Amino acid sequence: MKRSDIRTYFRNGRAIVSDETYAIVKTKRALAGSLAVIKDDRETTCIISESKLGSQKFLGFEGDWRMITFDMVLPLSLVGFFAAVSTALADAEVNLFAISAYTTDHIFVKGQKLATAVKALEKLGLSVRQP
Repeated sequence: MKRSDIRTYFRNGRAIVSDETYAIVKTKRALAGSLAVIKDDRETTCIISESKLGSQKFLGFEGDWRMITFDMVLPLSLVGFFAAVSTALADAEVNLFAISAYTTDHIFVKGQKLATAVKALEKLGLSVRQP
């Protein structure tokens, strides 16, 4: 798929902001109720709704992340979509944490930067739905 095709994805695309607040947590093992678990040779990272943390133990914690899901099918052959998103957010001085599923990408931005992130995504042409 050509890089120029991403304009169509932005023009016709939408994103959804979750009403939950998430934590990105370093753990020894997967936490119950995690949205995603990333395990490599050095560490295990869990993305979990702060409301599901309870008394589970962890080694590192950073909270107040809001999830923005790109509510569209993003084929694995699509070139440049995430580069454009991350550039737009970087230009707006918004840091992000990203995870991807097979055809769906999700970004996490800090709660205090959510409004800025939404504006940056809307400038790309996305329709952004918030709770």
